[in-house]
Amino acid sequence: MSTTTVELAPQEQQESRSPIQAFGPSADDAIVQAKQKWNDPAVNKWRLLATFASFAVVGASDGVYGALVPYLREDYKLSTTVVSLIFVTPFAGYTMATLIVNKIHMTFGQRGIAIIGPLCHIIPFVIMAIHPPWPAMLAVYVIVGLGNGLIDAAWNSWIADMANANTMMGFLQAFYGLGATLSPTIATQMIKSGLRWNYFYYTLLGGSVLELLASVGMFWKENAVSFRRQNRRSPDSIGGSRTTEAMKSPITWLIAIWLFVYMGVEVSVGGWVVDFMVQVRKGEPFQSGLVPTGFWAGVTIGRLVLGFVNDWLGMYPLHAALALEC
Repeated sequence: MSTTTVELAPQEQQESRSPIQAFGPSADDAIVQAKQKWNDPAVNKWRLLATFASFAVVGASDGVYGALVPYLREDYKLSTTVVSLIFVTPFAGYTMATLIVNKIHMTFGQRGIAIIGPLCHIIPFVIMAIHPPWPAMLAVYVIVGLGNGLIDAAWNSWIADMANANTMMGFLQAFYGLGATLSPTIATQMIKSGLRWNYFYYTLLGGSVLELLASVGMFWKENAVSFRRQNRRSPDSIGGSRTTEAMKSPITWLIAIWLFVYMGVEVSVGGWVVDFMVQVRKGEPFQSGLVPTGFWAGVTIGRLVLGFVNDWLGMYPLHAALALEC
């Protein structure tokens, strides 16, 4: 990967830097790497499309829960409490991802994420498609959560370090919403046509195979050496690992708690709204299964527009407006 360098005049070394600043090169370094753009180097255009495809698969996996809940309860003869475990087990996988994502980057580079993430989709979807016992469904959803967590962390952080990151992040998150919008509709239509609920996972399996091919093809050259070279720590970094530095920053905890609550509410609402429509409003499973489509469509539009609005208004006015609205 080619990089552009800019020569800077020598400056006095600052006495201290924040934990967040210590992640990248110091402003006092003699040479500073310019930020990548969506089209510079040219391969980034195709890499972005590969990450968009990955997020569409992640969104499709998250978005289909609700549409399938009534059929899972009936097929496996489950109570509401037991069927709700399908929302819990992916969280266990996500938690595992947080513990190993940095190790994968440092050992295998982005190539490792491009291989392991999609494989964590392909293997579970094969098992789900053949209608496994309920305990096996829960077990493989842990693996799905692991893959989702690796992909979420890796591609978000890669795009966040680009120029015009807000706009590109908006597109990335919109593809998550697009996958979540389409999956309930496709699943309910397949069931309406007489297919069993588990046949939908053949659709996700096909998407995951394409995800693997695209990700590996675009990130194959991004090995551990390349990753370490592009993410060198500055000479004046605070001692300890990057994780330790991040954990010392209050903003890390604030954002982590906010995302924990937000993502939990988002996926739960998008999933349990179907059960609410069936159990409380006495709706038919098919019509109720279409309700999440509207919810996820709103998420898609909001995430797509937010990047442009953020660039236009700026971060602080936008956040203030959202806080006042809430």
